[in-house]
Amino acid sequence: MKKLLFSLLVLFTASQVTYAQEEEKEERPDGWKGSGTISLLFNQAAFNNEWQGGGTSNYAGNLNLTYELNYKKGDFAWDNRLLADYGLTKSKDQNFTRKTNDRLELNSIAGKQINESNWYYSFFVNFKTQFSKGYEFSDVDVVDPVSGDVIGQEEIRTETTHFLSPGYVQAGPGMLWKKDDNLVVNLAPATARLIFVDDAFTSTPGYEDGDYYGVDQGEATRFEFGASIGVYAKFNVVENVTFENILNLYSNYLEDPQNVDIDYTGKIDMKINDFLSANFIFQAIYDDNAVKGFQVREVLGVGLTYKLNGIN
Repeated sequence: MKKLLFSLLVLFTASQVTYAQEEEKEERPDGWKGSGTISLLFNQAAFNNEWQGGGTSNYAGNLNLTYELNYKKGDFAWDNRLLADYGLTKSKDQNFTRKTNDRLELNSIAGKQINESNWYYSFFVNFKTQFSKGYEFSDVDVVDPVSGDVIGQEEIRTETTHFLSPGYVQAGPGMLWKKDDNLVVNLAPATARLIFVDDAFTSTPGYEDGDYYGVDQGEATRFEFGASIGVYAKFNVVENVTFENILNLYSNYLEDPQNVDIDYTGKIDMKINDFLSANFIFQAIYDDNAVKGFQVREVLGVGLTYKLNGIN
Protein backbone atom coordinates (compact mmCIF):
# COMPACT_ATOMS: atom_id res chain seq x y z
CA MET A 1 0.00 0.00 0.00
CA LYS A 2 2.86 2.38 0.82
CA LYS A 3 4.29 1.95 -2.68
CA LEU A 4 0.91 2.73 -4.26
CA LEU A 5 0.39 5.82 -2.11
CA PHE A 6 3.89 7.04 -2.97
CA SER A 7 3.24 6.51 -6.68
CA LEU A 8 -0.03 8.44 -6.45
CA LEU A 9 1.75 11.28 -4.63
CA VAL A 10 4.41 11.44 -7.36
CA LEU A 11 1.68 11.45 -10.02
CA PHE A 12 -0.20 14.29 -8.35
CA THR A 13 3.02 16.29 -7.91
CA ALA A 14 3.81 15.81 -11.60
CA SER A 15 0.40 17.14 -12.53
CA GLN A 16 1.01 20.20 -10.35
CA VAL A 17 4.31 20.86 -12.16
CA THR A 18 2.62 20.47 -15.53
CA TYR A 19 0.01 23.04 -14.58
CA ALA A 20 2.59 25.40 -13.16
CA GLN A 21 4.34 25.45 -16.52
CA GLU A 22 1.19 26.37 -18.42
CA GLU A 23 0.11 29.92 -19.04
CA GLU A 24 -2.82 31.25 -17.07
CA LYS A 25 -6.11 30.78 -18.88
CA GLU A 26 -8.92 33.26 -19.00
CA GLU A 27 -11.55 32.74 -16.32
CA ARG A 28 -14.56 30.82 -17.53
CA PRO A 29 -17.72 32.96 -17.83
CA ASP A 30 -20.74 32.41 -15.58
CA GLY A 31 -23.38 29.85 -16.48
CA TRP A 32 -23.61 26.16 -17.31
CA LYS A 33 -20.91 24.22 -19.13
CA GLY A 34 -21.39 20.60 -20.16
CA SER A 35 -19.41 18.12 -22.23
CA GLY A 36 -18.65 14.42 -22.40
CA THR A 37 -17.56 11.44 -24.45
CA ILE A 38 -18.90 7.99 -25.19
CA SER A 39 -16.57 5.25 -26.43
CA LEU A 40 -16.85 1.61 -27.46
CA LEU A 41 -13.66 -0.45 -27.27
CA PHE A 42 -13.11 -3.87 -28.87
CA ASN A 43 -10.67 -6.70 -28.21
CA GLN A 44 -10.63 -10.00 -30.11
CA ALA A 45 -8.40 -13.02 -30.61
CA ALA A 46 -9.06 -16.12 -32.76
CA PHE A 47 -7.20 -19.40 -33.32
CA ASN A 48 -8.06 -22.24 -35.68
CA ASN A 49 -7.87 -25.93 -34.74
CA GLU A 50 -4.41 -26.32 -36.28
CA TRP A 51 -2.83 -23.51 -34.25
CA GLN A 52 -0.04 -25.04 -32.13
CA GLY A 53 1.13 -22.03 -30.14
CA GLY A 54 -1.62 -22.22 -27.55
CA GLY A 55 -4.43 -19.79 -26.91
CA THR A 56 -8.21 -19.59 -26.68
CA SER A 57 -10.45 -17.65 -29.03
CA ASN A 58 -12.14 -14.79 -27.24
CA TYR A 59 -13.75 -11.42 -27.76
CA ALA A 60 -14.48 -8.48 -25.49
CA GLY A 61 -16.21 -5.12 -25.60
CA ASN A 62 -16.25 -2.17 -23.23
CA LEU A 63 -18.65 0.79 -23.27
CA ASN A 64 -17.59 3.96 -21.47
CA LEU A 65 -19.55 7.16 -20.85
CA THR A 66 -18.20 10.28 -19.16
CA TYR A 67 -20.19 13.47 -18.85
CA GLU A 68 -19.49 16.67 -16.92
CA LEU A 69 -22.03 19.37 -16.16
CA ASN A 70 -20.63 22.37 -14.31
CA TYR A 71 -22.19 25.64 -13.18
CA LYS A 72 -20.54 28.90 -12.14
CA LYS A 73 -21.99 32.18 -10.98
CA GLY A 74 -19.76 34.74 -9.30
CA ASP A 75 -18.03 33.06 -6.37
CA PHE A 76 -20.27 29.96 -6.50
CA ALA A 77 -19.30 26.79 -8.40
CA TRP A 78 -21.18 23.49 -8.75
CA ASP A 79 -19.45 20.61 -10.55
CA ASN A 80 -21.10 17.31 -11.52
CA ARG A 81 -19.49 14.28 -13.16
CA LEU A 82 -21.13 11.04 -14.35
CA LEU A 83 -18.97 7.95 -14.93
CA ALA A 84 -20.43 4.81 -16.47
CA ASP A 85 -18.46 1.74 -17.64
CA TYR A 86 -19.63 -1.69 -18.70
CA GLY A 87 -17.62 -4.45 -20.32
CA LEU A 88 -18.08 -8.11 -21.25
CA THR A 89 -15.79 -10.88 -22.45
CA LYS A 90 -16.46 -14.37 -23.77
CA SER A 91 -13.93 -17.17 -24.27
CA LYS A 92 -14.56 -20.22 -26.40
CA ASP A 93 -14.05 -22.72 -23.55
CA GLN A 94 -16.24 -20.90 -21.00
CA ASN A 95 -19.96 -21.53 -20.49
CA PHE A 96 -20.72 -18.00 -19.35
CA THR A 97 -20.01 -14.49 -20.54
CA ARG A 98 -18.05 -12.61 -17.90
CA LYS A 99 -17.84 -8.96 -16.95
CA THR A 100 -14.61 -7.07 -17.38
CA ASN A 101 -16.01 -3.81 -16.03
CA ASP A 102 -19.15 -2.58 -14.29
CA ARG A 103 -19.31 0.87 -12.76
CA LEU A 104 -21.88 3.61 -12.25
CA GLU A 105 -20.75 6.67 -10.31
CA LEU A 106 -22.02 10.21 -9.82
CA ASN A 107 -19.96 12.95 -8.17
CA SER A 108 -21.40 16.34 -7.24
CA ILE A 109 -19.65 19.12 -5.36
CA ALA A 110 -20.72 22.69 -4.67
CA GLY A 111 -18.39 25.39 -3.41
CA LYS A 112 -18.35 29.07 -2.42
CA GLN A 113 -15.08 30.84 -3.19
CA ILE A 114 -13.08 32.43 -0.38
CA ASN A 115 -11.73 35.93 -1.13
CA GLU A 116 -11.06 35.32 -4.86
CA SER A 117 -8.56 32.56 -4.01
CA ASN A 118 -8.39 28.94 -5.18
CA TRP A 119 -10.11 27.84 -1.95
CA TYR A 120 -13.83 27.22 -1.49
CA TYR A 121 -16.17 26.18 1.30
CA SER A 122 -17.64 23.00 -0.12
CA PHE A 123 -20.22 20.26 0.20
CA PHE A 124 -20.00 17.04 -1.79
CA VAL A 125 -22.14 14.00 -2.60
CA ASN A 126 -20.84 10.78 -4.14
CA PHE A 127 -22.93 7.79 -5.26
CA LYS A 128 -21.64 4.58 -6.79
CA THR A 129 -22.89 1.11 -7.59
CA GLN A 130 -22.92 -1.32 -10.53
CA PHE A 131 -25.31 -2.09 -13.39
CA SER A 132 -25.77 -5.86 -13.33
CA LYS A 133 -25.19 -9.07 -11.40
CA GLY A 134 -21.71 -10.23 -10.45
CA TYR A 135 -20.74 -13.86 -10.02
CA GLU A 136 -18.10 -16.16 -8.62
CA PHE A 137 -17.23 -19.00 -10.99
CA SER A 138 -16.19 -22.53 -10.06
CA ASP A 139 -16.01 -26.03 -11.51
CA VAL A 140 -17.95 -29.01 -10.13
CA ASP A 141 -17.64 -32.69 -10.92
CA VAL A 142 -20.16 -34.25 -13.31
CA VAL A 143 -21.12 -37.72 -12.07
CA ASP A 144 -22.57 -40.53 -14.19
CA PRO A 145 -25.99 -41.31 -12.64
CA VAL A 146 -25.62 -45.01 -13.38
CA SER A 147 -22.04 -45.84 -12.47
CA GLY A 148 -21.42 -43.01 -10.02
CA ASP A 149 -18.11 -42.25 -11.70
CA VAL A 150 -16.85 -38.72 -12.33
CA ILE A 151 -17.04 -38.19 -16.08
CA GLY A 152 -16.00 -34.54 -16.30
CA GLN A 153 -16.44 -31.08 -14.87
CA GLU A 154 -19.01 -28.34 -15.36
CA GLU A 155 -18.63 -24.63 -14.79
CA ILE A 156 -21.18 -23.04 -12.46
CA ARG A 157 -21.66 -19.51 -11.19
CA THR A 158 -22.89 -18.09 -7.88
CA GLU A 159 -24.38 -14.60 -7.67
CA THR A 160 -22.46 -12.33 -5.30
CA THR A 161 -23.53 -8.78 -6.24
CA HIS A 162 -26.09 -6.87 -8.27
CA PHE A 163 -27.45 -3.36 -8.85
CA LEU A 164 -27.44 -1.43 -5.53
CA SER A 165 -25.83 -4.37 -3.75
CA PRO A 166 -23.48 -2.95 -2.83
CA GLY A 167 -24.28 0.72 -3.21
CA TYR A 168 -22.43 3.62 -1.59
CA VAL A 169 -23.51 7.16 -0.73
CA GLN A 170 -21.05 9.65 0.78
CA ALA A 171 -21.75 13.27 1.72
CA GLY A 172 -20.19 15.95 3.84
CA PRO A 173 -18.91 19.54 4.16
CA GLY A 174 -15.30 20.46 3.63
CA MET A 175 -12.75 22.65 1.90
CA LEU A 176 -12.19 22.62 -1.84
CA TRP A 177 -9.01 23.69 -3.65
CA LYS A 178 -9.73 24.30 -7.32
CA LYS A 179 -7.30 25.63 -9.90
CA ASP A 180 -9.74 24.99 -12.74
CA ASP A 181 -12.13 22.27 -13.93
CA ASN A 182 -9.18 19.92 -14.52
CA LEU A 183 -7.40 20.16 -11.17
CA VAL A 184 -9.48 19.84 -8.00
CA VAL A 185 -8.80 18.64 -4.42
CA ASN A 186 -11.59 18.32 -1.85
CA LEU A 187 -10.95 17.76 1.88
CA ALA A 188 -13.98 16.64 3.93
CA PRO A 189 -13.14 15.79 7.58
CA ALA A 190 -16.78 15.11 8.54
CA THR A 191 -18.10 12.68 5.92
CA ALA A 192 -21.07 10.36 6.42
CA ARG A 193 -21.10 7.15 4.37
CA LEU A 194 -23.97 4.70 3.93
CA ILE A 195 -23.37 1.26 2.47
CA PHE A 196 -26.51 -0.58 1.39
CA VAL A 197 -26.91 -4.18 0.23
CA ASP A 198 -29.57 -6.79 -0.49
CA ASP A 199 -30.28 -8.45 2.88
CA ALA A 200 -30.57 -11.79 1.07
CA PHE A 201 -26.75 -11.86 1.04
CA THR A 202 -26.53 -11.19 4.81
CA SER A 203 -29.22 -13.72 5.79
CA THR A 204 -27.62 -16.92 4.52
CA PRO A 205 -26.99 -19.75 7.02
CA GLY A 206 -23.72 -19.29 8.89
CA TYR A 207 -23.33 -15.63 7.96
CA GLU A 208 -21.10 -13.68 10.34
CA ASP A 209 -21.31 -9.93 11.00
CA GLY A 210 -19.27 -7.93 8.52
CA ASP A 211 -18.63 -10.69 5.98
CA TYR A 212 -20.52 -8.89 3.19
CA TYR A 213 -19.17 -5.33 2.76
CA GLY A 214 -19.09 -4.84 6.53
CA VAL A 215 -22.87 -5.23 7.00
CA ASP A 216 -24.16 -7.13 10.05
CA GLN A 217 -26.17 -10.35 9.85
CA GLY A 218 -29.70 -9.84 8.54
CA GLU A 219 -29.15 -6.10 7.93
CA ALA A 220 -29.29 -4.14 4.67
CA THR A 221 -27.23 -1.06 5.57
CA ARG A 222 -24.03 -0.01 7.31
CA PHE A 223 -23.39 3.55 8.51
CA GLU A 224 -19.91 5.02 8.75
CA PHE A 225 -18.58 8.45 9.71
CA GLY A 226 -15.11 9.61 8.87
CA ALA A 227 -12.84 11.76 6.70
CA SER A 228 -12.51 11.74 2.93
CA ILE A 229 -10.16 13.24 0.37
CA GLY A 230 -11.03 13.51 -3.32
CA VAL A 231 -8.56 14.46 -6.06
CA TYR A 232 -9.23 15.01 -9.77
CA ALA A 233 -6.38 15.84 -12.14
CA LYS A 234 -6.46 15.81 -15.94
CA PHE A 235 -3.63 17.06 -18.12
CA ASN A 236 -2.05 16.65 -21.55
CA VAL A 237 0.92 14.29 -21.74
CA VAL A 238 1.69 15.11 -25.38
CA GLU A 239 -0.46 16.30 -28.26
CA ASN A 240 -3.67 14.22 -28.54
CA VAL A 241 -2.84 12.22 -25.40
CA THR A 242 -4.57 13.07 -22.09
CA PHE A 243 -4.11 11.51 -18.67
CA GLU A 244 -7.08 11.64 -16.26
CA ASN A 245 -6.66 10.73 -12.57
CA ILE A 246 -9.37 10.23 -9.95
CA LEU A 247 -8.36 9.42 -6.38
CA ASN A 248 -10.70 8.95 -3.40
CA LEU A 249 -9.53 8.19 0.15
CA TYR A 250 -11.79 7.44 3.13
CA SER A 251 -11.09 6.69 6.81
CA ASN A 252 -13.90 5.52 9.09
CA TYR A 253 -13.58 7.12 12.55
CA LEU A 254 -15.98 4.57 14.07
CA GLU A 255 -13.99 1.43 13.24
CA ASP A 256 -10.36 0.79 12.25
CA PRO A 257 -9.59 4.37 11.12
CA GLN A 258 -6.06 3.26 10.18
CA ASN A 259 -7.49 1.10 7.36
CA VAL A 260 -7.89 3.80 4.73
CA ASP A 261 -10.15 2.91 1.79
CA ILE A 262 -8.50 3.74 -1.54
CA ASP A 263 -10.13 4.06 -4.95
CA TYR A 264 -7.84 5.23 -7.75
CA THR A 265 -8.62 5.32 -11.47
CA GLY A 266 -6.16 6.40 -14.15
CA LYS A 267 -7.28 6.77 -17.75
CA ILE A 268 -5.08 7.55 -20.76
CA ASP A 269 -6.88 8.67 -23.92
CA MET A 270 -4.88 8.56 -27.16
CA LYS A 271 -6.79 10.29 -29.93
CA ILE A 272 -6.27 8.91 -33.44
CA ASN A 273 -8.87 11.08 -35.19
CA ASP A 274 -12.30 12.53 -34.44
CA PHE A 275 -13.87 9.05 -34.17
CA LEU A 276 -11.08 6.59 -33.36
CA SER A 277 -9.07 6.40 -30.14
CA ALA A 278 -7.04 4.04 -27.98
CA ASN A 279 -7.73 3.96 -24.26
CA PHE A 280 -5.94 2.49 -21.27
CA ILE A 281 -7.76 2.31 -17.91
CA PHE A 282 -6.21 1.23 -14.63
CA GLN A 283 -8.17 1.02 -11.37
CA ALA A 284 -7.00 -0.07 -7.91
CA ILE A 285 -9.35 -0.39 -4.93
CA TYR A 286 -8.56 -1.18 -1.32
CA ASP A 287 -11.60 -1.73 0.92
CA ASP A 288 -11.10 -4.20 3.76
CA ASN A 289 -14.88 -4.51 4.19
CA ALA A 290 -14.99 -6.12 0.73
CA VAL A 291 -11.70 -8.07 0.56
CA LYS A 292 -8.44 -8.04 2.51
CA GLY A 293 -6.30 -6.88 -0.38
CA PHE A 294 -6.16 -4.74 -3.50
CA GLN A 295 -8.69 -5.15 -6.28
CA VAL A 296 -7.04 -4.27 -9.59
CA ARG A 297 -8.39 -4.06 -13.13
CA GLU A 298 -6.89 -2.96 -16.44
CA VAL A 299 -8.61 -2.30 -19.76
CA LEU A 300 -6.76 -1.59 -23.01
CA GLY A 301 -8.42 -1.29 -26.38
CA VAL A 302 -8.98 0.59 -29.60
CA GLY A 303 -12.44 1.68 -30.60
CA LEU A 304 -14.94 4.33 -31.54
CA THR A 305 -15.23 7.57 -29.63
CA TYR A 306 -17.93 10.19 -30.01
CA LYS A 307 -17.81 13.57 -28.34
CA LEU A 308 -21.13 14.60 -26.80
CA ASN A 309 -22.05 18.19 -27.56
CA GLY A 310 -22.53 19.98 -24.29
CA ILE A 311 -23.65 23.28 -22.92
CA ASN A 312 -21.32 26.25 -23.32
